[in-house]
Amino acid sequence: SHIRHAWDPHKSVAQNLAEMGLAEDPNKAVPIPKKMLGMEVESDGQQPGKKIVRKPYVVNEMELEASLPEKKSNTLSRDLIDYVRYMIQNHGENYKEMARDEKNYYQDTPKQIKRKINVYKNFYPEEYKNFIASLKPEKMEVQ
Repeated sequence: SHIRHAWDPHKSVAQNLAEMGLAEDPNKAVPIPKKMLGMEVESDGQQPGKKIVRKPYVVNEMELEASLPEKKSNTLSRDLIDYVRYMIQNHGENYKEMARDEKNYYQDTPKQIKRKINVYKNFYPEEYKNFIASLKPEKMEVQ
């Protein structure tokens, strides 16, 4: 979006990028020295002409945006949440019974089901506690 706002449609791509301080061709911007390629070449002492950056704020804004910490979006699919809740509701902690359940469409093993339940516990600890608390009164009534 920073580039889009600073873009001048009357100029070429190369001119626009040069004004922003961005490279049009990364191979020319950061050339591989001949020394790295195994050949030593003497430099003639000439430096390519420095380009004038007229819109340095674009690069600064992009660097600022890149330095912000990334938001973690740890979420589970609604299907997995429903599956885990169904299994806990009907089978409690009996993973072997869960593996034999007809709703176990993917034929998960008891260990795989236990791992999915643990992932659910870790992602939604409050929701899990509330869910378990809501199950306890039902079991007391049945007994």
